[in-house]
Order: sequence, then C-alpha cells, then structure tokens
Amino acid sequence: MEFVFHLVVVLHFVGLALLLGAFLVQVKDPNKTVTRWMWDGALTQLVTGVVMVGMMSSGILGDEEKAEVNNTKIAVKLVIVLIITVLAFVGKKKPAPQVGLWATIGLLTLANVVIAVFW
Repeated sequence: MEFVFHLVVVLHFVGLALLLGAFLVQVKDPNKTVTRWMWDGALTQLVTGVVMVGMMSSGILGDEEKAEVNNTKIAVKLVIVLIITVLAFVGKKKPAPQVGLWATIGLLTLANVVIAVFW
C-alpha cells in the first residue's frame, strides 16, 4: 500500500506541475487566459489530495507510515483548491484575455504550495 501512496503523491506533483506550469508559461503573454491544463491540474490536485489524506487518516499505511494529519491545514488547502477548480472551470469557457482569473489561479496555487511547505 505504501507504493500506491507514493504513486498518488507523484500524481499530486504532476497536478501541481500542470497548474503552475500553465500559469508560468503565460507570464509574458499579453493574452493571459485559463487553459485546459490549469483545469486538468486543478482536478488532479483535488482528487489526489483527497486520496492522500484518506489514506493517511485511515491507517492503511501502517503505524510507522501514518502521519499526523493537521485537519485545519487540510481544510484550508481544500478550500483553496476548490476555489482554483471552480475558477479554472469558469475560465476555460470564457474568451481570452482573462488576466484576473489567470492571476488569481496562479496566486492561489502559490499560496497552497506555501501552506503545504511552511504550515
């Protein structure tokens, strides 16, 4: 089961790369827009994050692998990724430019990374 958990962590990082990469690649583009990759990355982050927390909380990883889950931190991160997902869904249906949506998604993504590392 440890292998499955690590595979989910890798997929979580892939979702982050999709989301943050799609944001960063457009920094110099005057027609900033929400792309399909942002949507795919947000969904990947959401699903894999929920799966990781479920696996950690359930004890399926064994006592030595079970980390203490900070429910407050997880709740904050969940709310942020839900907002990102909704914004990406709305943004992928609108025409370019979408500087406000694009910037909000990028800043919330960076905030989620900072929360994950420093909290």
